[in-house]
Amino acid sequence: MPKVAYDLVYPERRTTSVVFASPHSGRDYPWAFLRRTVLDARSIRTSEDAFVDQLFDCAPQFGAPLLRAGAPRAFIDLNRGPEELDPALIEGVPKIGHNPRIASGLGVIPRVVANGKAIYRGKLPLSEARWRIDTYWRPYHQVLQRQLNEAHGLFGEAILIDCHSMPHEALDSIARGVRRRPEVVVGDRFGASASGEVVERVEAAFAAAGLAVVRNAPFAGAYITQTYGRPARCQHAVQIEIDRSLYMNEQSIRPNGNFDAFRRLMRGVVAEISAIGNREDRLAAE
Repeated sequence: MPKVAYDLVYPERRTTSVVFASPHSGRDYPWAFLRRTVLDARSIRTSEDAFVDQLFDCAPQFGAPLLRAGAPRAFIDLNRGPEELDPALIEGVPKIGHNPRIASGLGVIPRVVANGKAIYRGKLPLSEARWRIDTYWRPYHQVLQRQLNEAHGLFGEAILIDCHSMPHEALDSIARGVRRRPEVVVGDRFGASASGEVVERVEAAFAAAGLAVVRNAPFAGAYITQTYGRPARCQHAVQIEIDRSLYMNEQSIRPNGNFDAFRRLMRGVVAEISAIGNREDRLAAE
């Protein structure tokens, strides 16, 4: 099974209330797991946010911690609630109400990857689902909350940047009729997970780098932004979705020729976002 639940890279000196996290970039696919799937080694990765953790790995240089998933999304989805178990995949789970994520096969233990391709031949025992949640899901979320608590204690606020990627065609529906195709989607659950000031500054960081940014369409945020976004308590959560075609070949799941240049561009974006939670920068601005 995946070796670790998470990897936390901590700065030498924490200077910002911002926490960067990448819950879907885990790429440890053990042979024991691959042997149980009906998918090949490439197809199993199609729902992974490949290389997103590398785009944000400079965060500790700007005083912010970076939390990276150890287990891949096809194994366990850290952006789902532990109760989001799929009765079509997990034995002994009753069907309760309608959850569109579970219905589409994208519960906490996913039944499918991208394009609805099934991961397994049959069902999994409930005991295994609970083991995955206890071994990988809970440790990731425990350390994430600890980082937010620490930020709140040091700076009086916490800002979570939840980092993701999206297929290029994900924006086809909103790209028609616009002058420039969006490249980044910033999600705040329509104002529920972060203050307007924080979201506007996150958007401005991407826009200053020359990227086309939209808000909440088609991705407004899922479990993580819903759970950790508490702006009334000065705990903000913002989801970032970046068009994969900007830096990778989506068919081969490899960096493309623009990867290094885009990673350098993202360094400036990460610096600007980190500065949002920098007390000294904020006092200077005032």
